[in-house]
Amino acid sequence: MTAGLFALIAAAAFAGAAFYINVAEQPARLGLDDASLLRQWKPSYARGFAMQASLAVISALSGFLASWQLQDWRWSLPAVLMLANWPYTLIVMMPTNKRIAAWPAEQANSESRALIVSWGGMHAVRTALGLVATAMYLALTVAS
Repeated sequence: MTAGLFALIAAAAFAGAAFYINVAEQPARLGLDDASLLRQWKPSYARGFAMQASLAVISALSGFLASWQLQDWRWSLPAVLMLANWPYTLIVMMPTNKRIAAWPAEQANSESRALIVSWGGMHAVRTALGLVATAMYLALTVAS
């Protein structure tokens, strides 16, 4: 059961951070001028990526371990959702992430702003994956 609790905790931390980004940080940064918006996004993204990538892996591996330990395949479902953040980020979001990261702040304009707005919408999918996985882990923990 310990692995299941680790999976739940990591998923909840991931979901909480992702939710914060979508409901607080992204709207706040969109209130900045174009150059400041780009300057703020770059270090925020770099730090957030490292943290959330780690939490997604920890949650997924712990969920798979719980599934194996408890002989209950249901723990694998939220683990798959947490792991799905990796291919989603690498395949869907990474082209936009790279374009934004390469954009010089002194050349920021409405196009760079539009990319960051688009990035926020894509990030909401990560938030949803984390929230659903957390709810599933919680339900399994309560049922155990």
